[in-house]
Amino acid sequence: MDEEPKDLIVLGAIKHGIKKFDKIQKMTKIEPEELNLILEQLEKRGFIRAEEKKGFFGTKVEITVTDKGSNEVDERVHELQTKWNQMSLLYKTGDKDKLKQEMEDNKSWIPSMMFFGIMDMMMFSMMFSMMGMAMTDYVAPENIPDTGDGNMDDAGMDDGGFDFDIGF
Repeated sequence: MDEEPKDLIVLGAIKHGIKKFDKIQKMTKIEPEELNLILEQLEKRGFIRAEEKKGFFGTKVEITVTDKGSNEVDERVHELQTKWNQMSLLYKTGDKDKLKQEMEDNKSWIPSMMFFGIMDMMMFSMMFSMMGMAMTDYVAPENIPDTGDGNMDDAGMDDGGFDFDIGF
């Protein structure tokens, strides 16, 4: 699976309970034709299986991960964590050249790191600042998580508290 990070993202989505094609497509932002090819490859490798389920509205296809596929995701996520830890260490030591080289070597895996929540986005943006580069040099703008303008609702976070004005 080393050749295509999108395979890992799709497999990870399925492992985390996304079982329908349209929901996988929406979550991964992969075009339907490409997603179909990826799913076929994953099925050939024995990482997933597609099962037809009968329901009130006819048959539907559910995609589930196999044990082999689950193990593959776990191994790859561990590798991604190791790569992120190396980049973090280089950032903390202030070695711009080595950090830039490490980021260049792992450029194709950065979206996977974001998808699995491995990287600290604040540190990641500071890495680019340290090197005097833009994050969009490495990541497509549509793949950069929206951190909003400081409003926690924009970032998808909710503190669960009440919102009321006390008059100050």
